[in-house]
Amino acid sequence: MSSARVVVADDSLLLREGLVRILEEAGHEVVGAFGSADALLAELADLAPELVVLDVRMPPDYRDEGVRAAIEIRRRSPEVGILLLSQYVEVTYAQELLSSGRGGVGYLLKDRVASLSEVAEAIDRIRDGGTVLDPEVVAQLLGRRHDPLSTLTPREREVLTLMAEGRTNAAIGERLVIGVGAVEKNVTAIFSKLGLEDSGTDHRRVLAVLAWLQHSA
Repeated sequence: MSSARVVVADDSLLLREGLVRILEEAGHEVVGAFGSADALLAELADLAPELVVLDVRMPPDYRDEGVRAAIEIRRRSPEVGILLLSQYVEVTYAQELLSSGRGGVGYLLKDRVASLSEVAEAIDRIRDGGTVLDPEVVAQLLGRRHDPLSTLTPREREVLTLMAEGRTNAAIGERLVIGVGAVEKNVTAIFSKLGLEDSGTDHRRVLAVLAWLQHSA
């Protein structure tokens, strides 16, 4: 994985320095580290990062400054990857950040991250246009939906079950003895019924599978 220009924003000095260290050890170039979202936004254009790692709650009010900053960063520079690290799930703003379906977004809960190396791995996935979501974030986002899986047909449920096993459309077709075109039609219907907009990445597939896992738990 090639080096990425990364900016870090977290009001905790220890965590901020830890993130800088692990990112640099992973070969990334940390071009800025800030203790507030406002300071980050003020320097964003000059730093031209490829990815931003930031806390959800930061000065001055410790509410949702980081998420609002992430949304603003996406508005200014849609190509910049975003990784939110937080002790909290801000459902409304997280939903807004994810609603574009562009991918290149992550939302991890600090107390569920076992090591800083997990953060580095998440950054690599986000750089590739993927979506990295903590299961608790997904659970709360899906909790806002009205039993989205109840509208799926038996065949669509079969397809979604096989998607959850990590099978490709071709593999699903072989398993169900149907053509790839039929699989794609079912996958499209699943996305539509779950309200997942086209992202051009695996973003919708990930969320669809997580919806199935949440329902099956």
